[in-house]
Amino acid sequence: MSRFDKRLSLPAMAMLAVLMASPHALPAQSAAAPTPSAPSPVQPEAQPAAQAPASAPSEPATQNQALPPATPQPFSAMPVNPPTPINPLTPEQLGDSLTGHQRYQAAIAAYAKEKDPTAGLWNKMGIAYQMMFNLKDATRCYNASLKLDPHNAKVLNNLGTVYDSLKQYGTGERYYRKALKIDPHAALILRNFGSNQLAQHRYKKGWEAYQSALKADPQIFETHTGASVQNPASTQDRGAMHYYMARGCVSAGNSECAIQNLRLALNEGYTNPQKIAGDNSFASLRELPAFQQLIAAQSAPQ
Repeated sequence: MSRFDKRLSLPAMAMLAVLMASPHALPAQSAAAPTPSAPSPVQPEAQPAAQAPASAPSEPATQNQALPPATPQPFSAMPVNPPTPINPLTPEQLGDSLTGHQRYQAAIAAYAKEKDPTAGLWNKMGIAYQMMFNLKDATRCYNASLKLDPHNAKVLNNLGTVYDSLKQYGTGERYYRKALKIDPHAALILRNFGSNQLAQHRYKKGWEAYQSALKADPQIFETHTGASVQNPASTQDRGAMHYYMARGCVSAGNSECAIQNLRLALNEGYTNPQKIAGDNSFASLRELPAFQQLIAAQSAPQ
């Protein structure tokens, strides 16, 4: 080193020593070298945040972002299509429905609202009255029906049942005969006519009418669709009716119906087990356990 270089380096070295002695001259450094980290993507320069409007919509929360408290919303009804208009029932249709539920008084009130009653409506009203044992008004309605339709066998039959209920069997018979002239094969009318004859102790004619009824409808003594009224005949006559009904059921091949009617005939006191056992009309029943039990039960001492 030349003299000139030494002269220049002495002041520099003195200055360096001063700086190193000062605690605030240089920032402190860690003795260990920093560990290099993975490169980070360049972030865009931060922009001053703009003030969001008060009603700004919230963005969807991310998976790790806390959900804001939900604001209760009013319930909204689902839209409903307007109902299809239903045609109201006519007074007659309403009366038919009420009759089917055995609400006869209400049915009569419904029928009475019909402005132009037909023969059929008068007949329905008569049946409703008869089911309530109001035979006077039933007769009035049946006659009103016949004025509009004089040849209606069903209405004539219904009038016959009214007079049978009044025990006016001769008048009832005339209406049955009129009805059978119009409809000679109507099983229900034949059955009613047979019962009318038995009530007058005309057993042969009654039995013949029952046979004709069974020929027209083998189930006529089991089911029927007409009005059902209390049998006005005496106990003895009812027993006779059941006895001949049993014969008819045997002819139709219905043993269950026959045994049931024989039991009723016995209960009414019309016949006895010995007479039934000796009647060849019931020969086909003799081997049936139900028939044997019936005869044995009635024959046992009380």
